[in-house]
Amino acid sequence: MTAMTAANSNTVAIVTGGSKGIGRAICGELARAGYYVVINYMGDKKGAEQTLAMVEETGSRGEICQFDVRDGQAAERVVEDLALRLDGIDVLVNNAGIIADGLFMMMSRDNWQSVIDTSLNGFYNMTRPVLEKMVRRRRGSIVSISSAASLMASRGQANYSAAKAGLNAASRAVATEVARLGIRVNVVAPGLIETDMIQNAPKDHIKTLIPMARIGRPEEVAMVVGFLCSEAASYMTGQVISVNGGMF
Repeated sequence: MTAMTAANSNTVAIVTGGSKGIGRAICGELARAGYYVVINYMGDKKGAEQTLAMVEETGSRGEICQFDVRDGQAAERVVEDLALRLDGIDVLVNNAGIIADGLFMMMSRDNWQSVIDTSLNGFYNMTRPVLEKMVRRRRGSIVSISSAASLMASRGQANYSAAKAGLNAASRAVATEVARLGIRVNVVAPGLIETDMIQNAPKDHIKTLIPMARIGRPEEVAMVVGFLCSEAASYMTGQVISVNGGMF
């Protein structure tokens, strides 16, 4: 168990992009808090299965669920099935995201659109049907994973910055709409975290830009997500929480 209030064994959390990195760490954190964890993945089935094994090692249960968050109809079908079969959805973590970096003047339309479709349209595709279920039960927590790039200039990431900044703004707006219905909507904006996304980055140089002089760990992001999903954060909604080693 974490230090946060443990979830009831019947509570359900969906984590998109849960096959590796920050998503996998979030699945583990929620499993330790007692959630039944639904691990979404698009193509990395082996990674999703490894995440599920980690979830089960905590004593919790879960399942893997393959679909593309860019496909609104597929997302809606999955949400309907899960809500019916598992008797509701208590937590949604919108973690799925991709990068396709490049200078804006040289950026293809496909690279622009694919990043927007995954992070921002994926938020819509998942959050809207999940909210319908949460509103009926008058409870729930939604946490979306943004990025430091949504809050500061990031050269070569106009598409990613736009998607994540839109995610921040959309989350804040939705939070105001559902706050009186017992549903909280928050965002976590990580800085440089040790994941596949930065495997080719100049890490020694990056460290000199971070006041803590190190790159973060996925578990450090996951613990903040776990807090926001817990009753310990019952008076927090519409917030964008940075986890970035003091970058700004």
